[in-house]
Amino acid sequence: MPKPFAILFALLLLALAGRLAAQPNPPTTPLRVGVAGLTHTHVHGLLGRAKRGDIVIVGIAEPNRALAERFTKEHGLPMSLVYPSLAEMIAKTKPQAVTAFGSIYEHLAVVQACAPKGIHVMVEKPLAVSLDHARQMAALAQQYHIRLLTNYETTWYGSNLRAYQLVQDKTLGDVRKMVAHDGHQGPKEIGVNQEFLSWLTDPVQNGGGALPDFGCYGADLMTWLMHGERPLSVTASALHIKPDVYPKVEDDVTILLTYPKAQGIIEASWNWPYARKDLEVYGQTGSVIALDRDHVRLRRTEKEVAQDLTVPAPPAPYDDPFAYLAAVVQGTTTEDVLSSLATNMLVVEILDAARQSAKEGKTIYLPR
Repeated sequence: MPKPFAILFALLLLALAGRLAAQPNPPTTPLRVGVAGLTHTHVHGLLGRAKRGDIVIVGIAEPNRALAERFTKEHGLPMSLVYPSLAEMIAKTKPQAVTAFGSIYEHLAVVQACAPKGIHVMVEKPLAVSLDHARQMAALAQQYHIRLLTNYETTWYGSNLRAYQLVQDKTLGDVRKMVAHDGHQGPKEIGVNQEFLSWLTDPVQNGGGALPDFGCYGADLMTWLMHGERPLSVTASALHIKPDVYPKVEDDVTILLTYPKAQGIIEASWNWPYARKDLEVYGQTGSVIALDRDHVRLRRTEKEVAQDLTVPAPPAPYDDPFAYLAAVVQGTTTEDVLSSLATNMLVVEILDAARQSAKEGKTIYLPR
């Protein structure tokens, strides 16, 4: 990892270590949030969010009026919030932060519109379609001193936090192997709407298929567990199991990350028999498996029987992406490693290397 990112990552880790001990006070004034696009259906998590008093949606930029009418009606929101362009929405509503819910390719344009105006940005995973886009976004964020955060569902899992704590406490010994399984039966198979499906299965707008869509989760979590260490190499194998369903993009991928003393295996697929987001961490002496959001399986030694444990959700604001966004922008908490720009620059670098590896059929060695 380049030195500036390594230093930033170390500072973020220190902040994370103390986050359970000191729960910040909630902001007294709701954060003014704008929504850039509605085609990414994760937007329902924001539009239908229970009122916590920490944010207020001041505007929605969406040119597809039929889509906007459908979603606002579903969530009981007025169409007066909707504007045909991001520029108009920003000019008329003056948000403090914008959440990006369009295609991954469009993330760059959102940052280009927001950063010069000092508007903070949270994008849905992954940060960008390519390292070139990510570098342009990072340069704008640094130039204009905005927060540029990436939201992953798995960031808010109590199970992943418990796994990280066990690694930090050396309960398992040094990490030797990590295995992440992420995906579902396929976006068409689970019935995502056409507006989402059209770009999710486009190699330009999404940067690929299952590889960026679900490979990013494992890359994010492994970068966190490895304290920001850059892998020595990335090797990927991508399959096109359902070309009749997904003619333009891969639907199944395995990515191997090699570190000096550990390996990470990312299994991302649109071919699982059921939806899953689970993580296995094996150390020198023990293991922990984050089975789902709230449950882990812990085995500390060879002789010990595995324990299935229910774990609590992280404390507010680390239990919800938008509460977290408000707290970061308003200065009541520090930036989380999983969402940080430093982490997600490396995630995109890993995904770029995985695409190259799968295309060329060879291992890609990352620059030191």
